[in-house]
Amino acid sequence: MKTTKITINATITAPLPKVWKTWTEPDHITQWNFASDDWCCPQAENDLRVGGKYRARMEARDGSLGFDFEAVYDTIIDQKRISYTMSDGRQATTDFDHANGKTKVAITFDAEDQNPVEMQRDGWQAILNNFKKYVENN
Repeated sequence: MKTTKITINATITAPLPKVWKTWTEPDHITQWNFASDDWCCPQAENDLRVGGKYRARMEARDGSLGFDFEAVYDTIIDQKRISYTMSDGRQATTDFDHANGKTKVAITFDAEDQNPVEMQRDGWQAILNNFKKYVENN
């Protein structure tokens, strides 16, 4: 079975070290890792090394829904690339590229087969847009 790859990106007006730190530190992850204001990320853990585990708790603010997003890191290239395998076997790669005072963040991930591709793209893009807003305003 062929896996559908989805790519999203955002260009953030911030230096690469700030973008990297905000992307990888749990205290920051909990502030931006949700797609809409009616969701939140109350907990995050990040062992940023090959073989290390990432876990983020995602919850509806009203408590009606929630899930743990978990992955194990396959590649870490400091301030350049992060790739991981999610708990369901899908993979994702995040690339960071800095030029002219801006940092482009591009994520390519394997689609799952439970929801339409457009819905997945929009959800991941909304989280990335929230990340951009958080970095640029803090």
